Amino acid sequence: MDNTQAAIQMLKRALKLNGLTYADVARHLGLSEASVKKMFSSCHFTLRRIDQICQLLDMDFIDLVRMFDESRQQISTLTLAQERELMRDKRLFLVAVCARNHWTFDDIITEFRFTAAELIHYLNKLEKLQLLELHPNNRIRLRIAEDFRWLPHGPIEAFFEQRLLGEFLDADFEENYDMRLYLHGPLTLAARETLTRRMNVLAHEFAELMKESAASPLSERNNVGLLLATREWEAEFITLQRRNG
Repeated sequence: MDNTQAAIQMLKRALKLNGLTYADVARHLGLSEASVKKMFSSCHFTLRRIDQICQLLDMDFIDLVRMFDESRQQISTLTLAQERELMRDKRLFLVAVCARNHWTFDDIITEFRFTAAELIHYLNKLEKLQLLELHPNNRIRLRIAEDFRWLPHGPIEAFFEQRLLGEFLDADFEENYDMRLYLHGPLTLAARETLTRRMNVLAHEFAELMKESAASPLSERNNVGLLLATREWEAEFITLQRRNG
């Protein structure tokens, strides 16, 4: 994501946090809602337009710049050493996952077998690993970006593949809101690029929805797994039937 797209995403996040919609922006700018949606999707903004939206948000343009700078200082991936440190202690990893999922200190204490002293110990270790900051009253502030990803082929991804992937897929996916979808077919390179871009948008939307859900009580939130995967591939039984197979 380039700087322009990242800045527009920050503007969209500010609108959501203030409970404002594209319709509200359209009314403020004197435009149609469709025009506003197109403006956001194409990231074509003049400085005047951005300033007008900032006025709607009751903030200065410099406030948006500051939010953008803060987001750029957040980390999107860990180092190999950091991931290895997390994997050495699964309780530390559990606390890291909870923090990443916007659980509060009290949420973690309520749901898992930690004493307050133990949890503070683990949070301090995560602070040293630069994943978060522990503030007064045990308030947790993440230092990782919304588009944070584990290292490709790193220790945590390997743990997921070896221990969790089979567990996740071992279900009939018939509960409310469960979904399992497998698609296969020939695509052009341009079509694959579009698909990848849309998958990245969905991943970002998942992170945004998780952040929004954090405002609700823990009893109203359930852990959800979403698996996205795409690659050039043909099943062996098909390949074996090809004339040049």
